[in-house]
Amino acid sequence: MNRLANSASPYLLQHAHNPVDWYPWGREALQKAKVENKLILVSIGYSACHWCHVMEHESFEDEKVAAVMNAYFVCIKVDREERPDVDQIYMSAVQLMTGRGGWPLNCICLPDQRPIYGGTYFGKNDWVSLLFNLADFYKQKPAEAEEYAVKLTEGIRQYESVQFAAIQPEYKREDLRLILENWQRYFDKSEGGIGSSPKFPMPNNWQFLMRYAHLMQDESVAKHIKLTLHKMAFGGIYDQIGGGFARYSVDERWHVPHFEKMLYDNAQLVSLYAEAAVWQHDPLYPQIVDETITFIKRELTSPEGGFYSALDADSEGAEGKFYTFTKDEIEEILGEDAALFCIYYHLTDDGNWEEENTNVFFRKESDEQLAAKLGLSVDELVSKINIARSKVLEARSTRVRPGLDYKILTSWNALMLKGLCQAYRAFDKPEYLEMALQNARFTLNNRVREGGRLSRIYNIKSSSPPEKGWDGAFLDDYANLIEALIALYEVTFDEQWLHAANKLTDRAITHYYDAGKGVFFYTADDDEQLIARKSEIMDSVIPASNSVMAHNLKMLGLLFDNERYQDISAQLLRNVAPQMAKYGSSYSNWAMLLLDEVFGVYEIAVTGSDAGQWRAGLEKNYIPNKIILGGKKGSLPLLQDKFAATTRIFICKDKTCGLPSENIEEALKQIWN
Repeated sequence: MNRLANSASPYLLQHAHNPVDWYPWGREALQKAKVENKLILVSIGYSACHWCHVMEHESFEDEKVAAVMNAYFVCIKVDREERPDVDQIYMSAVQLMTGRGGWPLNCICLPDQRPIYGGTYFGKNDWVSLLFNLADFYKQKPAEAEEYAVKLTEGIRQYESVQFAAIQPEYKREDLRLILENWQRYFDKSEGGIGSSPKFPMPNNWQFLMRYAHLMQDESVAKHIKLTLHKMAFGGIYDQIGGGFARYSVDERWHVPHFEKMLYDNAQLVSLYAEAAVWQHDPLYPQIVDETITFIKRELTSPEGGFYSALDADSEGAEGKFYTFTKDEIEEILGEDAALFCIYYHLTDDGNWEEENTNVFFRKESDEQLAAKLGLSVDELVSKINIARSKVLEARSTRVRPGLDYKILTSWNALMLKGLCQAYRAFDKPEYLEMALQNARFTLNNRVREGGRLSRIYNIKSSSPPEKGWDGAFLDDYANLIEALIALYEVTFDEQWLHAANKLTDRAITHYYDAGKGVFFYTADDDEQLIARKSEIMDSVIPASNSVMAHNLKMLGLLFDNERYQDISAQLLRNVAPQMAKYGSSYSNWAMLLLDEVFGVYEIAVTGSDAGQWRAGLEKNYIPNKIILGGKKGSLPLLQDKFAATTRIFICKDKTCGLPSENIEEALKQIWN
């Protein structure tokens, strides 16, 4: 076993038996490279990554390939989920060099960590040839290597940076239209989503577009969102048997998934479909939310109430083997009920994807359409399918399961916590709130260090925390947890969650914010110093930590009447605003903040003995640009002098409150009239 054997990371442990002399990222490996003047080979991935497994099997498990790597390089394995700061730097390098990125991510660096070459997956022969060429290049032309490293490192430092904007612009609806103008050209009007293949769910994109469609009254955008939400839910990217979404589909029809299931995708998709259920009443949306939460509870929830990170794409060495079935296997499980099941999920004798005779379950017709075609009532069809699904799920549970990444990450847990709060807001199911409360208590009890600093990782397989550099939190941990705690306050009116969010916000400002640049760094001021200190600006499959902090500061600034918070939020948006129209998909969370600036934010205070019940009633109405506060008592500035013997609703905006309303309908008139 190599030096990864003592790691807590499931991904690093997967490589512990490789003949490669792997080191974890840390002082020992970096010092060895300097002393021996060896190039560093940084290989980055994560435990659920299919192509990471392929490259490991082809190259890292091969004795001859390992011999080349060991002879000429100090080889470092990095779990991108543990060390996103390291991944961020070398991903920037590879994107600058090749115009694309992904995992596995492989970067060759000088002994001082500055990169000179990189890429993603390499086949075995190409990999060995590349290693020999780079080792020879560094030996024969060290000056050229140094020159290239200087230029590339400067590019990394400038990559995804913004200019400080001193002048506050006046935001207008036209700014929002400009964002949509270019973005809409990439809408797939036939299959939903954006572009062709592969297709990622990108929940934050659709959340912004949903709010845009509602506030801007744009029916064409609304139509595309509904198409996309249906296509994703009916496609093979959604686990039709067990619930939950895969990371992306390899085709443009959402049919064949890349089978890994990530917590962060499912958390955000719970939020998206829950919000959609309030926006447009469609029975599909609550079904998807409930099935996804059921999947999370069944397969990604720890006994303590934390949420695990991911399920692997592979099982028994094959991608998707756990999830796919032949028609013969279904007939054996279901008997005479198999025919209807195969029609419903489009299973065929030959199989419906590239693996021979193998099927990925997906839907095309609604229950109403298919029931009419088959001469069944909708209730009869749904009942038969649900019984069959349960039998297939039970049969599937006896198979060899995909590997579980049991890391519990603060950032991703916060996304799920927020999703549960969103689901509770939409559907008022107590079990959703109970899961949320259990997770919030677990997180604050186990992830807040002495002095109020956060840590990133809770690992059930490790009895002692990793060294500081591996366990320290990053900005996304603070940002997403703060946002989740605000959401938890809004559904409970328990101010302990809001005060916890406030303390974390102050910590984040102290250790991550650069007032001179008007931006938050991803790493703290006392973290390990890498070759660049980066800021996360562009929204991706997860919203950028700076955009989340901008939202948080806006909301907390209103709730606590804190002008400094609002000023920082405004500065962040000012800096980014000039970039947003160029590529809306990469600024969708920023664009939601812009929506709030253009349309304003309603501060809805519900006070009195029935405040919780009235809050639930209000939530049935789609008001995306609001914060809600109140309860039977409260200390927030806006709640002062608003408690009385009766339950009342106050609608406030721009530091002005209307007259108290004695019922929900009366309050809504102040918003909609």
